[in-house]
Amino acid sequence: MYWKRDPQASYARGMGASYHQFCPVAKAMELLDERWTMLIVREMLLGSRSFNDLRRGVPRMSPTLLSKRMRQLVRAGLAVKEADGGYALTPAGRELQPVVESVAVWGGRWIGRIGDADLDPRLLMWDLHRRVDHAVVPGGRTVVLFRFPDASPRERDWWLVIADGDADVCDTDPGHDVAVTLTAPLRRMVDLWRGALTWPTALRSESVTLQGPEPLRRALPTWFLLPAYSSTAP
Repeated sequence: MYWKRDPQASYARGMGASYHQFCPVAKAMELLDERWTMLIVREMLLGSRSFNDLRRGVPRMSPTLLSKRMRQLVRAGLAVKEADGGYALTPAGRELQPVVESVAVWGGRWIGRIGDADLDPRLLMWDLHRRVDHAVVPGGRTVVLFRFPDASPRERDWWLVIADGDADVCDTDPGHDVAVTLTAPLRRMVDLWRGALTWPTALRSESVTLQGPEPLRRALPTWFLLPAYSSTAP
């Protein structure tokens, strides 16, 4: 005996094809398991509001598809488009925070070694810029140059400009004096950020090197708040 599927796909509330199950998991996943959707929610939970900021958090996603997914989230009641053109999560969208955090912890514990294609310096730098602990960074403008010698020439050098409680990422030299230069293979920096490698171990092994005045070199590891999932042992 074979189950017959309704040929008419359901797009109620902006969702994709229906599983045709009353189970709440099935109904939720009609929206959430579409490609990129949960990563967009992740970005919004981390503070991204504008379309450009969302694009920087999902750099391999096309603008056309991002626009489509945002319309779906708005129609489904998880997000709203505000008067300034930015987006904000509704209470329903914000309620996904523990779900996203739990998936992150699960992934850190059970998903194995990441592949070379997963090593995206754009996403790494975007993540770094929003995890700056502005309370401990020196006052005024502080510029950190990140160098990934094994990355492609266009993605090898990145400038993190920290000033006035804000941080920005530049892929071209902004013309400011550099306080500290960090040089590392991209994988080692990703391992450091994901918690698979500690700052003391990385610096002792010289897989990560710092150049600049000694007080700033010593302080730099304290300038960044590692993601919550980085404490999860694989």
